[in-house]
Amino acid sequence: MASHPQASSYTAAPPRGIFNLAWGVVATFLSAVWTMICAIGAALAAILNKPRAVTAVTRAWGRGIIAVCGIKVEIEGLENLTALKSYVLVANHKSFFDIFASAAFMPGDPRFVAKKELLKIPIVGYAMQKGGHIIIDRDAGGREIRKAIQIIRSGLDVCVFAEGHRYNDNVVHEFNDGAAWLAILSKLPAVPMSISGSGRFYPRGAIFVTPGLTMRMVIGQPISTEGMRSADRAELTRKLEDAVRASFTPEV
Repeated sequence: MASHPQASSYTAAPPRGIFNLAWGVVATFLSAVWTMICAIGAALAAILNKPRAVTAVTRAWGRGIIAVCGIKVEIEGLENLTALKSYVLVANHKSFFDIFASAAFMPGDPRFVAKKELLKIPIVGYAMQKGGHIIIDRDAGGREIRKAIQIIRSGLDVCVFAEGHRYNDNVVHEFNDGAAWLAILSKLPAVPMSISGSGRFYPRGAIFVTPGLTMRMVIGQPISTEGMRSADRAELTRKLEDAVRASFTPEV
């Protein structure tokens, strides 16, 4: 895997005037309220065993936040997903907006791989647990892996942020092999996706969003896992990481 970063820092966001600052504060507050409303809707849909309704609520959640924050999302390569029945989408991670945009615009029924700490968030954690998202609990061992495979094979699509967590720099970091392992075990194509620019307006640790900026998502060619074994996950991870690096755009 590549060991040299492509860039060292983000281009500075434009100076924030009083209007932009006020917009960011209000948009962040409205996004939090909208999140709680949608979490309740998703939880109810999950309880009623309506996975398509969970997807519809999740999509509305992502689009609502993007709209109120005035974020422009540029997407290339959607045609690489629309022909697939199911897939494992593998991306880098800079901001919560990576999740919002993926939920809003990826075709099919996307679900996310998330850390178990998110279960502690009232309503949101319950909605994620019941809505078909894959919760990583290393203490649960093989039980969680079997559950993850069951979720994927049920026809849902999975989005994995393969760096492990958000980074406050403008580079693609080394990928963990968990996404490749899930793709191989579920026998689904692994699809690389680079996300650029989102860390500029809402980096890790930020309280308020800087609204009105742009992020870019580039979806690469699917990589078939047909005939692959668990031992092939390192090679598949390298291919996914290389593809994401190749389309990542530091200048956004």
